Amino acid sequence: MTSEFKLAPSILSADFSDLKLALSQCEDGGAHWIHVDVMDNQFVPNLTIGPPVVKSLRPKTNKFLDVHMMVIDPENLVEPFAKAGADQITFHIEATDNPQSVIDLIKSTGSRVGISIKPSTPLSEIEPFYDQIDLVLVMSVEPGFGGQGYIEESTDRIKNIKQKLTEECLQDRVLIEVDGGIKLHNAKEVIDAGADVLVAGSAVFNTDDPVQTIKDFYSL
Repeated sequence: MTSEFKLAPSILSADFSDLKLALSQCEDGGAHWIHVDVMDNQFVPNLTIGPPVVKSLRPKTNKFLDVHMMVIDPENLVEPFAKAGADQITFHIEATDNPQSVIDLIKSTGSRVGISIKPSTPLSEIEPFYDQIDLVLVMSVEPGFGGQGYIEESTDRIKNIKQKLTEECLQDRVLIEVDGGIKLHNAKEVIDAGADVLVAGSAVFNTDDPVQTIKDFYSL
């Protein structure tokens, strides 16, 4: 893998009674980002964390805090997460009738902008916004729960996005992040397809040695 590759361990799979340990493991392993999965039990069938947790994480790490909002009415949470210390805020194209307003709102906070897309949503839904965002987050599982298997069709979707970004001369400005079922055995396939950032939850924190596992990702 190239030196440009970034791993974003998802704290959703960490021990919530000791998130400071999870941050330490990411630091010691050399992970670039910390991925924060936000679920509202409405857009997806699970309930996780909100801005107070991000606010508590912010002073404990210098890592890039990558907030992935799987919520309805995402505009209501943009400013709270930005104020809590999110470096990047990603919303789902399926969660709003006015993606442009959410993009503009995130930009106004100074945070980087990401758009996420579910496996069954046509890529044409997000293509009009490529030149206004910093990241496309490709869900390679149905969002809502960790530990699912990678949907193989996601590889072609990643390739398609990379091709479109290249055609628009945006391939160096807009990152492709992939979330869902990422393991050591398939990470290289996903990177080769065009991904710049990989989210890994259970593949990191459910191992005996998360620090070494992070290092193993970077040594593939």
